[in-house]
Amino acid sequence: MEQGWVIERVHNEPPNMPPQADTAQTGNAKSAAHLCFVIDDDPKLRHFLSLILQGAGIDAVEFTSGSAFRRARPPTPADLIFLNIGADTNDAIQTLEALSKSRYAGAVQLMSAHGLVVLENLKQIGTRHQLYMLPVLKKPFATEAIKTILRAEQLSDPPTVAARVRLDDALKKDWLEFWYQPKINLRKKQLAGAEAFARVRHPQYGVLPPSAFMPGADDATLLALAERVLVKALRAGLSFSQLGVDIRLAINMNMDALSEVPVAAIVRAHRPQANNWAGLIIDVTEAQIVTNIERAREVAKELQGCNVKLAIDDFGRGVSALMRVKEIPFAEMKLDRVFVTDCGVDKVNAPICKTVIDLAHSFGSLAVGIGVEKASDVTALVGMGCDLGQGFLLGQPMAEERFISLLKQRVATHTPAPAQNAPTPFKLHR
Repeated sequence: MEQGWVIERVHNEPPNMPPQADTAQTGNAKSAAHLCFVIDDDPKLRHFLSLILQGAGIDAVEFTSGSAFRRARPPTPADLIFLNIGADTNDAIQTLEALSKSRYAGAVQLMSAHGLVVLENLKQIGTRHQLYMLPVLKKPFATEAIKTILRAEQLSDPPTVAARVRLDDALKKDWLEFWYQPKINLRKKQLAGAEAFARVRHPQYGVLPPSAFMPGADDATLLALAERVLVKALRAGLSFSQLGVDIRLAINMNMDALSEVPVAAIVRAHRPQANNWAGLIIDVTEAQIVTNIERAREVAKELQGCNVKLAIDDFGRGVSALMRVKEIPFAEMKLDRVFVTDCGVDKVNAPICKTVIDLAHSFGSLAVGIGVEKASDVTALVGMGCDLGQGFLLGQPMAEERFISLLKQRVATHTPAPAQNAPTPFKLHR
């Protein structure tokens, strides 16, 4: 894992188990959300794994050591346990023995920075205790290695019934919540903003991605969602500001919502009153901008007075049409991920990516590389002059509670921008 960003959370006590389904609403239905335990003394590694798991709709509970896990005696069994092998291998052995005595039926994933011999020996011990042991995992490892494990164990996809969750039901029953993905200043290696993404926390099926509740939503429901996310982002901005962290949040809207939702009035009613409020960004896709240029110009002018700016999402494919709106003050232009992917190694893609970044700057906008998943692409983006980066490599979407806990830690430690090799939690993962 490479080094990176400036936010951290540390567990001093064994964490609580995730909330169970509300039986008053769901009867005796048991939560079908998958659950994983992460046992490791490295808080950054725990954070990294938890974000991958949460991004896959899996509840994650962290433990600082095997002994902390054994003391906690979690009442709910996990589907998968990530168990680090540290300097004290006896702690791991005792944990494997405890799992065997409790007749644990899930999978155990051993991981360690030590040699493979140590890992294989511990795996054999687990096998002798009749535990389901996965192939050992050597540190450091990439995000894709964890995703491969989740796919192999059939944990990465929500239950198929989740696809039938209706957005209007989620809104009425208050299942909707918003997760935040960090946006990173690539040169300073610091948090520069965040984008809000909708999730549904179903009482039976756990956390569901948009693909499980957005298809089939009618226009009225989509407008209700747009208004909900706008209000929520403004309130979240206030919460972050009260922690002493003033970052500009971004939300997604389509042009129909911008025409129907009274954005300016809602902003005036709910915006933080602090003079240093960083403001809000509304992302609109390039395709919708180029087909609604006049409306985009009107909206940009209307919102300019309330510290809300537009940004172009998926920028780079309709540049010729966009030249007609060069006078609209777009705050950011988010490069279409097709230009970002492999820009560090693809000799054809790299010059195209550089051209799109230069075009964004010619509009007076910040260039944002989205979908960043490789360290080589980050290095290339910095060399091309890209301003901000966003993607799983730099930080995955996380629940608001987790995001706030990281911001609190950042404020509490007053951590300056890290040196090149200083380990910090938002980092580039190979």
